[in-house]
Amino acid sequence: FLFKESQVYFTQVSAVDDDLTCAVCLDIFKEPVTLGCHHSFCHSCLESHWDQAKAKTCPVCKRKSSKDNTIINFALKQRCIAKQSPEKQSSERRAGACAAHPETPSFFCLDEARVVCPVCEFSRHIQHTVVPLEQAEIQLKQQLLTELQSLLKHREEAQSLHQLYKNLRQHSEKQASVCEAHIRAEFSRFRRFLQEEEELRLKAVREEQSRQAQTVNPELGRIRVTLASVEQSIQELQTQLQRTQEDFIFSYKPAQTHSPQLPPQPGPGLLLNQAGLLGNLAFKVWQKMGKIVQFSPVILDPNTAHSNLRPSEDLTRLGTSQDYLEFPDNPERFSKCVCVLGSEEFSSGTHVWDVEVGDHPHWFIGVAKESVDRKGEPHLRPENGFWCLAFYKNDYLTAHKTLFISKCPKKVRVQLNCDKGTVSFYDLSDMSPIHTYKDSFTEKLFPYFHIGPSKVTSECCVL
Repeated sequence: FLFKESQVYFTQVSAVDDDLTCAVCLDIFKEPVTLGCHHSFCHSCLESHWDQAKAKTCPVCKRKSSKDNTIINFALKQRCIAKQSPEKQSSERRAGACAAHPETPSFFCLDEARVVCPVCEFSRHIQHTVVPLEQAEIQLKQQLLTELQSLLKHREEAQSLHQLYKNLRQHSEKQASVCEAHIRAEFSRFRRFLQEEEELRLKAVREEQSRQAQTVNPELGRIRVTLASVEQSIQELQTQLQRTQEDFIFSYKPAQTHSPQLPPQPGPGLLLNQAGLLGNLAFKVWQKMGKIVQFSPVILDPNTAHSNLRPSEDLTRLGTSQDYLEFPDNPERFSKCVCVLGSEEFSSGTHVWDVEVGDHPHWFIGVAKESVDRKGEPHLRPENGFWCLAFYKNDYLTAHKTLFISKCPKKVRVQLNCDKGTVSFYDLSDMSPIHTYKDSFTEKLFPYFHIGPSKVTSECCVL
């Protein structure tokens, strides 16, 4: 009978606003809840119907509800409030959650995050955490403050990560500019024959830059979105915290925020493969033109260079500077050890390269394994992954002893035999042996170069 009367009533009021009317009490929703069948009812009306029917079924379609606990539909509640007259809305705000008892409510259910009428609703919240309004205010504000602190910290981390990615992009743009300038200079010597080859090399630079941009730009975009989301959440929480007690309690909404996941910290390979673009450029061109050009067996990797080192444009010479340049702190770069690695890795076979040390007063040359500490100041010893010959304070040094050499070599040959586990050094002028390390190599090795400051202009050159 009630269902039929409700149907008749809905037909009559549908032209007005039937979607805001409870099918049980035939009035505008009070604390509306929505079932899985998408029918909505007042919370108290639905509870009464379930108590009378002894079953949790929909009063309209009789479908059994799968929900043990009903949750207030806040969006529908706001529509109902907006439908009411200003006087009634004011009365509802003063009366709290119960229109039947206009006295100020004195309890708050933390489980459902709403005010509880102490007269007609308290029994339904026996299993919930119900506290006085004053205590609820303290607890809820403390929760919001905790969330705010987390968001502020998250914003700081996002800003730091955004700056790091921005530095990577800016430095990559500079690398692209250097690559293009060097390529143009090389090709200008034989432009008549190699116009097509030059354009191919420039295209490789642009593709490499595009590859890097496709990796970094999306991360920057995601970080900007994260920052915008965090800023919005912070503003919403700050707005709630600034309200008075009454406004805060009755308009309180649980924080729907969570800390968005930040992109990972920058990993290897985010910078341009400058060594791959410029390495042995002239030799590769010579192979196509049939002319003899100089070939360098080792190309320096500027992505590993300390900020006080200055690799030459063709990446075969190395100098120092007292000026500290702001390079991005990418994982490949040495931060405290003033050194640089070659770009090519060795794990098998025999490899030879010659280094012109000249009169430079301070240098270390040799090989280093891939996993050496690049952010600290490691001792250059085999147990730390370094097999080097050094010239320091007019002495020639190895890892554990001082060498006595009658003639100062101007050019030193480094010979690495990965299969036999040896690293040998020779005076290139007469191929006299200087020192040989014997060890077993279990990972990839790279040519290693370390030079200190000099009063005169000098460079360490890889021949």
